[in-house]
Amino acid sequence: MKRSVRFPVPAALVRLVDRFPVSATPLRRLAYASIVANVAIVVTGGAVRLTASGLGCPTWPRCTDASYTTTAEMGVHGVIEFGNRLLTFAVGFIALATVLAVLAHRPRRRGLLGLAVAVFLGIPAQAVVGGITVLTNLNPWVVGLHFLASMAVIAAAYALWRRVVEPDGPTAPTVPRPLRALALLTTAASGAVLVIGTWVTGSGPHAGDHGAARNGLAPETISQVHADGVFLLVGLSVALVFAFRAVGAPGPARAALVLVAVELGQGLIGFVQYFTNLPGALVAAHMLGSCLVLLATLAVLWSTRERRPVMPEPAAGRADERVPATV
Repeated sequence: MKRSVRFPVPAALVRLVDRFPVSATPLRRLAYASIVANVAIVVTGGAVRLTASGLGCPTWPRCTDASYTTTAEMGVHGVIEFGNRLLTFAVGFIALATVLAVLAHRPRRRGLLGLAVAVFLGIPAQAVVGGITVLTNLNPWVVGLHFLASMAVIAAAYALWRRVVEPDGPTAPTVPRPLRALALLTTAASGAVLVIGTWVTGSGPHAGDHGAARNGLAPETISQVHADGVFLLVGLSVALVFAFRAVGAPGPARAALVLVAVELGQGLIGFVQYFTNLPGALVAAHMLGSCLVLLATLAVLWSTRERRPVMPEPAAGRADERVPATV
């Protein structure tokens, strides 16, 4: 039998949270708020880059060599960069509140604490990657890693939210195994599109600072590679819609249809921004769209299985019912 990973929790903390039990509703709302907050910080991080404020605070973890906060001499770029750093604390506070809510939730749920801790620890880890981007003068490869780290935290937050709303019973497939494999392939294609998208960004004009280097890839060539990946992803997603309908799986079919709609919207934004010289507003919308594509992809993957309620153990019968009568 597979055992769940257990995290050691200090006894004093356990006693504290036992005094303030948390029901399922606030826990579910906190898990959902964590998804929203992590998506929001991706968009605000994009605003830092699009306003050329990536080095508004030229060092890390301080904003300047002598101050943790921005100074008047640093102007609006310093305010924008420092403001984004402050948002990290807000996102971290929500993640910490979610961990405490998991500990205080009654009845206790297995599998939640590991995911909640992963989200919470992912935020400072992502902040460290962001600090490295500053210390490396906005190296485009590190900037791309910073974005992908945010995607990983969003994925963990989504997994936590889905686990909160699911029952605690065993999982069962909702579609045949080949279609589950096709959903996994689509998820891999979605991840590849996100990765290649960071290469496109690293070759483009929005470096985050006028002195930051680019990755040296030809923008037209890498953009075409990215577009080819998008075409593959849309094709796989459309195939999922028809395949799920063919096997009579309406829930997965709806999830796949939503994914196709999100992909088409994201693709439209991508094409328009490419042919209009990458205006900042459309680039920000495209970053938001990337988060939505990830979430819609995960929704399709989750729809291919379901977790069933725990079945109560059969009650023991009376002794005269269990022992056959003798003649």
